[in-house]
Amino acid sequence: MSIISTTSLESNKRIKINFKGGILSSDAGLLLIKEFAAKTGLISLVKRIFKTDGNIGRPHTDADYLLQLIFQIIAAYFEDNCADELSKEPVFLEILRKESLAAQPTLSRFWNRMDESSLRQLDQIGAAMQDTVYAIRHPEMMLFDLNFTLLNTYGHHSTFITS
Repeated sequence: MSIISTTSLESNKRIKINFKGGILSSDAGLLLIKEFAAKTGLISLVKRIFKTDGNIGRPHTDADYLLQLIFQIIAAYFEDNCADELSKEPVFLEILRKESLAAQPTLSRFWNRMDESSLRQLDQIGAAMQDTVYAIRHPEMMLFDLNFTLLNTYGHHSTFITS
C-alpha cells in the first residue's frame, strides 16, 4: 500500500497538499477545482478571450473579476457582498494569485459593464469548453457491477456490459 505524503499541484507548484493535519481554510477544496480549471484550459481561455470596455487603470483585469466570481459561485458565495468577507481569504488569494480580491462595489461595477459583446465572449468560452469536453475519447466499453440490495451478495449480483 502506498501512502501519499505530499503532492504538488501542476497549476501551482507552490501549493503542497498533505495529510498531516492543520487548517488552511474551509475553502481548500477550491485548490482542486483550480487544478481542474487549469488542466481543462478554462483559465487560459478566460484570460485570452474575456475583456470589457472600461478596465483601464484598475488593479484587476476583467478575467480576474470573472474568475473570482466563478470560484466564489463554485464555493457557494453567490452574492457580490461575499467578496468583502473573502478579501483576505488565503485559498482565494492563492488560486487567483492576488494580494487582495476585488471588493463588492468593484464586482457590481464589473457586472454593470457587461454588454452584448461580453455575452458573446462568454458564449465563445462556453463553446470552447464544450469542444474540450466532447474531444475526450469515449471508452469502448463500460462495466456496471450492480448490487440490488444493501446486503452482502456473496457472488450473487448482476453485471451489465454495454458497448
